[in-house]
Amino acid sequence: MHELLKYLKDYKKECVLAPLFKMLEAVFELTVPLVIARMIDKGIRPDNRSVITGSFVILLCLATVGLAVSVTAQYFAAKAATGFSRGLRHDLFSHILSFGFSEIDHIGTSTLITRMTADVNTLQNGVNMFLRLFLRSPFIVTGAMVMAFTIDSKSALIFVGVIFALSLVIFVVMKINIPLLVKGQEKLDAILRLVRQNLSGVRVIRAFVLEDAQVGEFEKNNSELTGISLVAGKVSGALNPLTYVLVNIAIVMLVATGDDRIRLGVLTTGAVVALYNYMSQILLELIKFANLIVTMNRSLASAKRVSRIFERKVSMTVSDDPADILEDAKVPAVEFKNVSLKYHESADDAISDITFAIRRGESFGIIGGTGSGKTSIANLIPRFYDATAGEVFVGGINVRDIDIAKLRKHVGTVMQTAVLFEGSIRDNLLWGNGEASDDDIMEAVDAAVCTDVVKSKGGLDGMIEARGRNLSGGQRQRLCIARVLVGKPEILILDDASSALDYMTDKKLRENIANLSYHPTVIIIAQRTVSVEACDRILVVDDGNIEGIGTHTQLLESCDVYKEIYTSIYRKEEG
Repeated sequence: MHELLKYLKDYKKECVLAPLFKMLEAVFELTVPLVIARMIDKGIRPDNRSVITGSFVILLCLATVGLAVSVTAQYFAAKAATGFSRGLRHDLFSHILSFGFSEIDHIGTSTLITRMTADVNTLQNGVNMFLRLFLRSPFIVTGAMVMAFTIDSKSALIFVGVIFALSLVIFVVMKINIPLLVKGQEKLDAILRLVRQNLSGVRVIRAFVLEDAQVGEFEKNNSELTGISLVAGKVSGALNPLTYVLVNIAIVMLVATGDDRIRLGVLTTGAVVALYNYMSQILLELIKFANLIVTMNRSLASAKRVSRIFERKVSMTVSDDPADILEDAKVPAVEFKNVSLKYHESADDAISDITFAIRRGESFGIIGGTGSGKTSIANLIPRFYDATAGEVFVGGINVRDIDIAKLRKHVGTVMQTAVLFEGSIRDNLLWGNGEASDDDIMEAVDAAVCTDVVKSKGGLDGMIEARGRNLSGGQRQRLCIARVLVGKPEILILDDASSALDYMTDKKLRENIANLSYHPTVIIIAQRTVSVEACDRILVVDDGNIEGIGTHTQLLESCDVYKEIYTSIYRKEEG
């Protein structure tokens, strides 16, 4: 956790003042038994009303000042804890957004969400409790024992014995309980992943009538968590009875010893009451300290999980002196030289030894069956992944030598999964270019054949729900295409972006893109030949390898894979 302590550097004052004010509060608490002893011995026993009144006023002052000090300490602790979590959450979010697709694939979205929410909140609670209790509890326990020695050394030996016994009980309980709590947290993470998965895929679950199966899976995990929690609860539940038994035994011994000492004239009644109060303070503080230990162990476990995310370095690097994309018309817009890609070290190649070039302003189709490697090729152009072998060039420059922000502004990608964000249509489309005017946006909307969608939602100010839930699949796809067109990219990649469109809309979309005023290089990835047959050239891939490249007519004559895709689609239509 020490590498996360840097998020407290701006709150050094609060980190010092919070425990100091808590210690000041503890001083007032340790003073209270002495005032009560004075009230009993010099006020109540001799019936001295002035002493009683004076002691009562002192107790009220101690309570008032103690409350003020406690609130102040809590303020500083809360300020430091919330500031810590704010800085940590900000940097963690920034670090996660810097990940490439490979890091996100490896870690998992649900894990990243859990680290951002539950683990950061646990760390915030840990910092808050630590600042409030790490000095206060030991100080009161030690202070109560010292005050007991100042009252009567023989009676104070009981304090030494009970503190040792209580510490031993707490140590044993925590030794058993902490591993159970960590295991329970891991099981809770598994349940959260299961719930998130079921909520996001609820339509699929209902479509396959798997509600009972998923409920059974949840019940299994939930029962395991319940079992762990029950065992942990029973173990921690034994803490209070054991501590109360030990303290009550100590109180009985203290009262018996005090009675003897009172008869001998060594102690007064007020002194015995003060010793009793100090014993009660020790009990409460040791229980608080035990809770602090539990919270800190949870926080340390969360800190380790968060630290692992920070330790995960971004695999993509850019040279210290990034090059600019060449504007030379003779240089290919995109070029692959013997490119291979594997998503994991132990995995097979997704694509192998791919070599081709795309001319500027050319419309270029990539076609193949499911899992053939089409999207893998597309993902290498804007550098969502780095090639395992070979080189990828955009504008004559290796993509590894281009600033990623400039590269992705130059290359606009419409992905297979149409994702929109909660907000207005204008807010979503401005992602393509934050400075675009409404006229620019509507030009892109017209080109993407989604004018009707915008009008049906009340114009550009119409609201879109999270992930575009209030839109159909085709509407989402067209708005995603419009979003990219707003940025007027030099290279436009449509990765199966019209799969949810009917043939007429798809045809109109392709015609509009072909007639764009700025004439981008267009790369269309599709599974049906009708989407690419009008392209200047078509690349056919199968099982990660190039099977052919040429025009629609040439491939029908020379490429068996392309011919098979073409004939299979038209047979289905005829059937």
